[in-house]
Amino acid sequence: MICAISGEVPEDPVLSTKSGLLFERRLIRRYIEDHGKCPVTKEELAMDDLVTVKTNKIPKPRPLQAASVPGLLGMFQNEWDALMLSNFALEQQLHTARQELSHALYQHDAACRVIARLKKERDESRTLLAQAERQIPISAAGPAPVAAVTNGKRALEYEVGPDGKKIRPGINPVIIDELTECNSVLSAQRKKRQVPPSLAPIDALERYTQISSHPLHKTNKPGILSIDIHHSKDIIATGGIDTNAVLFDRPSGQVLCTLTDHSKKITSLKFVPRDELLITGSADKTVRVWQGNEDGSYGCRHTMRDHGAEVEAVTVHASQKYFATASRDNTWCFYDISTGSCLTQVGEASGQDAYNSAAFHPDGLILGTGTSEGVIKIWDVKSQTRVAKFEGEVGHVGTVTAMSFSENGYFLATAALDGVKLWDLRKLRNFRTLSPYDPDTPTSSVEFDFSGSYITVAGSDIRVYQVANVKTEWNLVKTLPDLSGTGKVTSVKFGADAKYVAVGSMDHNLRVFGLPGDEQMEEAKSESAVQ
Repeated sequence: MICAISGEVPEDPVLSTKSGLLFERRLIRRYIEDHGKCPVTKEELAMDDLVTVKTNKIPKPRPLQAASVPGLLGMFQNEWDALMLSNFALEQQLHTARQELSHALYQHDAACRVIARLKKERDESRTLLAQAERQIPISAAGPAPVAAVTNGKRALEYEVGPDGKKIRPGINPVIIDELTECNSVLSAQRKKRQVPPSLAPIDALERYTQISSHPLHKTNKPGILSIDIHHSKDIIATGGIDTNAVLFDRPSGQVLCTLTDHSKKITSLKFVPRDELLITGSADKTVRVWQGNEDGSYGCRHTMRDHGAEVEAVTVHASQKYFATASRDNTWCFYDISTGSCLTQVGEASGQDAYNSAAFHPDGLILGTGTSEGVIKIWDVKSQTRVAKFEGEVGHVGTVTAMSFSENGYFLATAALDGVKLWDLRKLRNFRTLSPYDPDTPTSSVEFDFSGSYITVAGSDIRVYQVANVKTEWNLVKTLPDLSGTGKVTSVKFGADAKYVAVGSMDHNLRVFGLPGDEQMEEAKSESAVQ
């Protein structure tokens, strides 16, 4: 019979009626006076719960080791060793606690420094914003909402409806007439348009190789998610995970400027060549319109905060006066570029799918959106109603990552996990599916060139196909490797006349594929001779 506290045979044993454990009376009395509970089970325990155990009063024999001097010395040595080991463990714990305290103090000091720097930058930004607001002339008239400044932040003053949602001004009849006229003009021009003689021929595309690579983004946050090209100036814009948009002059190989106002990754960007504008959409839920200057720099002209989740796609209307954005909040917005105002925000009450891609039809009266559930929706811009929907067996598997309308006005290409589907808009049917990769490799980008003669598909590499018609096969022209080593190409864009292909991957480099220098000069000479 052993005491549950000391581990020795008790001299005055008592038994707990609650736990059935045996204790030395003097030890358990002291513990109950200090704590009021059982030292083993931690249950409430009082002296009344203890029962005395009656035993024979036989004197306890002396331990064998204590019967001799060497035995006593051995016992003392063991106790000394145990004491030293306990002391060493306590010193180690003290050293560890000191290190943790030092690390915590260092982190606290660093956090205080960061907070002080951010407060300083915030105050400077508020001052600059207030100065800019005083310098910008206020428009005398117009239906656009008024820009207000509150606590250094810009916000658009919209009326709020009974459901708590903002009331948008809507697409008025004047804008509808403008969109209709633009559609008529572009449709007439498209029927007369011929393939330009300067378009790169198939044999030239077959010889394409990497001609340059440019480290435009940060190495600690690599990844280029979006690319667009200003064809008349040959300027390439890239949006990255590092929250920056970089404008790169391809002929000179120089970076013109870096736009750093977004706080999260830039998911989509588009040029508006007519007014020298760039529009960027970001995961920070904002859309920004940047105005180009004569020195090549860009300044933020408008900031829109109408979406409640990440902005995944930006697409510019053919008139270059309006643009649309699609977001993971299951809505798309239609904006006036000149005022930066949201004219309408469209969402489906029954839908919970996040929008991941969007594109205007070349004529401007149709908008296509792709969702995270593989559904493709076609919208009438004038009435903001859905006129077609591809889902289920005819739709995609997985998120619709990209979509592109052909300039011929008939074809729509959409990309997802199961490859690229080609749709005939005249009959609203899928007439061909391109599956260049295995089922586990998603297709992240698809793009027609401006002439509608080629289409490029990107996933683990880049593949260029020749565009045919509904009945004939679309032949693979060239496969370009992913030289980033990441195995994931995120965005691809054709240059003017398909003379080169700009590629963004999950590293920090922009890569340009085209003809090598000597072959490019020979190609230009042959084109001049033909003309």
